[in-house]
Amino acid sequence: MSKIEVKNIAPVEITCSNCEACCCRLEVIIMSDTGVPDGYIERDEWGSETMRRSEDGWCAALDRNTLMCSIYEQRPWVCRAFEMASDECITEREENM
Repeated sequence: MSKIEVKNIAPVEITCSNCEACCCRLEVIIMSDTGVPDGYIERDEWGSETMRRSEDGWCAALDRNTLMCSIYEQRPWVCRAFEMASDECITEREENM
């Protein structure tokens, strides 16, 4: 039995409802004051700030039940600039899903 080659399959549209929050595994450097609550900030010995991560490496601000940011209105600048379905988003999805 031979295999049938599948062609012209539309890519899955990336939306909030099918997001796997892959970007929430990236290191997020806090570069400006957006009001991120102190409990979500990790500071190193030189004063650099990054988003705190849970033990498994996911961003501590990620709500695991909804896969949505629990501090969305106060999220860091980098998170605001990372666009859903952008090239960077698609690359992260391909590498982590």
